[in-house]
Amino acid sequence: MKDMKKEKSDRATNSRGRSSDQGTEAKASRKKSSSDEMDAEETSEAETSGEHTELTEFFVDELKDIYWAEKHLVKALPKLAKASTSEDLRSAFEDHLAVTEEHVSRLEEVFSILEKKAVAKKCDAMAGLVEEANGIVSETDAGTMTRDVGLIFAAQKVEHYEMATYGCLRTIARVLGYEDAAAILQTTLDEEGEADKTLTAIAESYVNEEASKE
Repeated sequence: MKDMKKEKSDRATNSRGRSSDQGTEAKASRKKSSSDEMDAEETSEAETSGEHTELTEFFVDELKDIYWAEKHLVKALPKLAKASTSEDLRSAFEDHLAVTEEHVSRLEEVFSILEKKAVAKKCDAMAGLVEEANGIVSETDAGTMTRDVGLIFAAQKVEHYEMATYGCLRTIARVLGYEDAAAILQTTLDEEGEADKTLTAIAESYVNEEASKE
């Protein structure tokens, strides 16, 4: 009889033990689930704000690239203006110099929004485009419309490169949640587009035609 009571008592104890273990496991599971949810939320927030992601690093790297490009262009534009034959093209280069200086300042503002130091990294593409423009000056005769055709040709290559760059940067800024930066980049993109249209208008109004008679 005692053995039967002992056996029932053991079974009850084991049952309470299993129940306690299951309760502990359930609590641990709920705690882990809650922790996983918090981690997922934190990860989502980090991705949304653009912090510590590969895309953010790429974005900053490309900003450094175009920052160098714009500063290099500031040095190159006076030389192109001086080499121009037509007054219209010379004025266009001089006007765009002031605009380009503003582009440099805007990029510094974008770096500030990202809480990054404005650092320039050599842009091989812009270095090559400016070198090509300088080559055109060397290979054409001063005072000819043919030189202006070449300078417009080179300048529009520069504008198209910048338009592509700013368009991509604006889009990435939006994806990362930097709306203020995206707006700044869009303003510069619009101005690069206007510069390209100005060059086309100069070429088509008389430069191309006069060059064909030389």
